[in-house]
Amino acid sequence: MTPTIIETQAIDGQKPGTSGLRKKTAVFMGPNYLENYVQSIFDGIGGVAGKTLVVGGDGRYFNDSAIQIIARLAAGNGAASIIVGQNGLLSTPAASHLIRLNGTDGGLILSASHNPGGPDADFGLKYNTPNGGPAPENVTDKIYAATTTISQYKTIDATDIDLGTLGETKLGDMTVRIVDPVANYADLMASLFDFDAIKALFASGFTMRFDAMHAITGPYATAILEDTLGAAKGSVVNAVPSPDFGGGHPDPNPIWAKTLVDEMMGSDAPDFGAASDGDGDRNMIMGRGIYVTPSDSLALLAAHATAAPAYAGGLAGVARSMPTSAAVDRVAERLGIEAFETPTGWKFFGNLLDAGRVTICGEESAGTGSTHVREKDGLWAVLLWLNILAKTKSSVKDLMQNHWSDYGRNYYSRHDFEDIDSAKAHACFDALRAAIPTLPGQTHAGLTVESASEFAYDDPVDGSHSAAQGLIVAFNGGARAVLRLSGTGTVGATLRLYLEALETDPNKLTGDPQQALSEVIKAAHAIMQIEAHTGRDAPNVIT
Repeated sequence: MTPTIIETQAIDGQKPGTSGLRKKTAVFMGPNYLENYVQSIFDGIGGVAGKTLVVGGDGRYFNDSAIQIIARLAAGNGAASIIVGQNGLLSTPAASHLIRLNGTDGGLILSASHNPGGPDADFGLKYNTPNGGPAPENVTDKIYAATTTISQYKTIDATDIDLGTLGETKLGDMTVRIVDPVANYADLMASLFDFDAIKALFASGFTMRFDAMHAITGPYATAILEDTLGAAKGSVVNAVPSPDFGGGHPDPNPIWAKTLVDEMMGSDAPDFGAASDGDGDRNMIMGRGIYVTPSDSLALLAAHATAAPAYAGGLAGVARSMPTSAAVDRVAERLGIEAFETPTGWKFFGNLLDAGRVTICGEESAGTGSTHVREKDGLWAVLLWLNILAKTKSSVKDLMQNHWSDYGRNYYSRHDFEDIDSAKAHACFDALRAAIPTLPGQTHAGLTVESASEFAYDDPVDGSHSAAQGLIVAFNGGARAVLRLSGTGTVGATLRLYLEALETDPNKLTGDPQQALSEVIKAAHAIMQIEAHTGRDAPNVIT
């Protein structure tokens, strides 16, 4: 079928961030906006003629319509085939697995992750490379360059494809294969974990609550946790994906998953609690009466990973994003394996995973994963926790308290100052950057600054350099404060303040994090002058 060439003009602001391009849904639905960006992806990766792509998303508003547009653009650009999740649905880790399983030329994942969905909320799109991971900077730079010079896009005139029926069909000359979004991913999980041990755990009366937050993980969690492993029916709640995530905010943290937190802190709490986000790549872990920070979860999983068959031979190494606490570093030291500190963004783990330098990696924003895919994976983390609980026959609280007794506790918190006027946020950040040379030796709130720096990263695999990745103020005694400008929002700017302090006193390992970090918080605010620059005297969200 001859493609239809549509004349267009470049649209400002189509620069992908750490997780693709995210904008308000209405922006993506604007004239030529999605078409321009998809064509720029195709042009930026050298074209898609004769290639195969995976396409799917988290089911948020505009997901199904956007897939129809993308399919016609792929056909117009000569793609050989696309593999699409039934009804347009694919979790981000499941999409990564399909790319790798089928050896495709990459994929397009439609999601704004943990951001709200709906006609007045957020939408996103990112390109993942043939290794299944998010495109690295050298690829996203080419895509962005293409968005600034685009003058036409190629599509075909055709009716919508049937996304609901499994099997193959044709769109012009291109083959469209509609696949079960859960089946291949479920098979992968069964190959990694001791399902028999987890089944026995549930058969013993073990209880759990998994909050899918009206998002994509619901069908996956129901099929694996309830139908396969034997968790009681109803263990998975909010399990049906909704275009607006049930009117909620699909971010698995104690603020947005408060109903789960309240249940887990109650007198009749289940043994284990978990939640996942909009596209299924993040997780929150809780036990009866305890919330586990993502940094602590990463460290615990690394320390006990050999409980699962896939990791029984030990770990090659671990990696964490720079703002993530150093708890996993001490695990790596004990195990005698490498530990890497990377910039924020899952794409920075890709080279390490591909090179076999690390087995497990994670970031403080509730993402953990391993070599099984090239994305973070919320349900994978939940299953690894269940495998560990089954093998150790311990509670979540006992596991964490024993871990802290053994390794010390990195008290940790993130304070988010959201929707700040962009100019004010950048002024705050730039002022701290300018002050870096003068900070060492200063004392604030009883803490003396040991060092101050702007984080940069040299990739040990390909030698690429990434500068300006966040500002670090380290204090004597191992405490630190990190300031970053987030790239995942769609309105204004978000300042993220990360706070950390190591405690090794056995009598001080079970305190309240905000109290334990009170001096670090005061020192950070005195140095960074967030209120003076932004007018905000308190964060919007504390996790």
